[in-house]
Amino acid sequence: MPRISAFYGLVIFMPANDHDPPHFHVRYAEHKGRVVIASGTLLPGSTLPRRAVRLVEEWRELHVEELVAAWNSIRSGNVPGTIDPLP
Repeated sequence: MPRISAFYGLVIFMPANDHDPPHFHVRYAEHKGRVVIASGTLLPGSTLPRRAVRLVEEWRELHVEELVAAWNSIRSGNVPGTIDPLP
């Protein structure tokens, strides 16, 4: 499962051969979530605290194009690069 970024205790990754819509996974301690790249919508089953959601949304907004490229890379069978964390 390629890890594409990590910051403030959040780990962002994209599993290979994942389902649509294009999204990424987040882990924060025992919490988890899946975030739609285009909209920032949390998919059902998220257990992320509000602060983590705000940080992930800020990061997503800064890196939408890179996230789409990473999604496309994984769907093509390639390993995506890393994406800069929040400062």
